[in-house]
Amino acid sequence: MRIARFAAGGEPQYGVVELAEDGGPNPETVSVLTGDPMAMSVKLTGERKELEGVRLLAPVIPRSKIVGVGRNYAAHAAEMSEEVPKTPLTFYKPNTSVIGPGEPIIYPAASREVSYEGELAVVIGRICKEVPISRVPEVIFGYTVANDVTARDLQRTDGQWARAKGYDTFCPLGPWISTHQGIEEVAAVAIRTTLDGELRQDGNTKDLIFTIPELVAYISSYTTLLPGDVILTGTPAGVGPMLPGQVVSIEIEGIGTLSNPVAGAESEEASNEAEQ
Repeated sequence: MRIARFAAGGEPQYGVVELAEDGGPNPETVSVLTGDPMAMSVKLTGERKELEGVRLLAPVIPRSKIVGVGRNYAAHAAEMSEEVPKTPLTFYKPNTSVIGPGEPIIYPAASREVSYEGELAVVIGRICKEVPISRVPEVIFGYTVANDVTARDLQRTDGQWARAKGYDTFCPLGPWISTHQGIEEVAAVAIRTTLDGELRQDGNTKDLIFTIPELVAYISSYTTLLPGDVILTGTPAGVGPMLPGQVVSIEIEGIGTLSNPVAGAESEEASNEAEQ
């Protein structure tokens, strides 16, 4: 099942997406749900909308936190001239960094080197703490595509990553949450990032240093995870800069493709002035 959050001329809604590849009777539609499936029991309303007629939003806005994982692919650690960590290297991104498909990544004026990082994201489905590895599947709601956007120059100079990874628009998520796959089914899926259509990252989750069960167990050992929290599992090799005017797209096999344009800070200022 694919759970999307979308707008169709009113307040955001949630729905179940059916694609042509599913072979169902209602391809390329979204069936509306009664509420937020990560917060309450929901059911289908009976209303169905054409997928191309709605605007897909970030499938989840974490109520609590986004936990990123650094250097979780050996080849990426090597290209950054860093050692592979002995335990997961984690950091936080604020929920204000989240945007959805098609929304612009705003290039901050303070940076001259903003990079893409295509990643598989885990969405938590229930309150949990100190989760044993064997029970991790019970706390996962589903999976989505993420771009852990990073101001690489600020990451180097600051000595810690809060500013470099925390700017508004620095965590695109989408296009929906895939709930039908188990951990085994996402343990060896391709992750490909393109910039203006040119392939830049070509990795696979089978190369994760710390697996999804290990990450959830480790992170929940020191912080309580809440429904809607997101874990970014790390990026494969091939990270690099992107510039205003370019479009970055991340495709994860079996889940979907997340695309976002890059815009200069002046674009955000113009948009804010237009809204006022």
